[in-house]
Amino acid sequence: QVQLVESGGGLVQAGGSLRLACAASGRTETNYAMAWFRQAPEKEREFVAAISWSGANTYYADSVKGRFTISRDNAKNTVFLQMNSLKPEDTAGYYCAGRQEYYKDTFYVKVRDYDKWGQGTQVTVSS
Repeated sequence: QVQLVESGGGLVQAGGSLRLACAASGRTETNYAMAWFRQAPEKEREFVAAISWSGANTYYADSVKGRFTISRDNAKNTVFLQMNSLKPEDTAGYYCAGRQEYYKDTFYVKVRDYDKWGQGTQVTVSS
């Protein structure tokens, strides 16, 4: 089993930056595609960014494109989300997700595509 633990959330002013990290432990020898999702109070969990196992392919929600960057360091079993130019509407719990990559350099964008989830880290952006 793979366990995912997020870190790096916090309170930041609009226009500021945060870098989230998701550390994987356990059976990490399987090639995992990874993603970040977020969920604001009383809203559904939504896709933010995804990355394939090799890092060759990435994909972003339109709302974060150009501001957020997803990356990974497979030697450290860690995925990152660099968030710049943060806006109050980015306020949410941010969740790391993973799943086995069956086809090389594939990424997945739906909640139901993923079977491994972290507990989340809160990001609050003040105006």
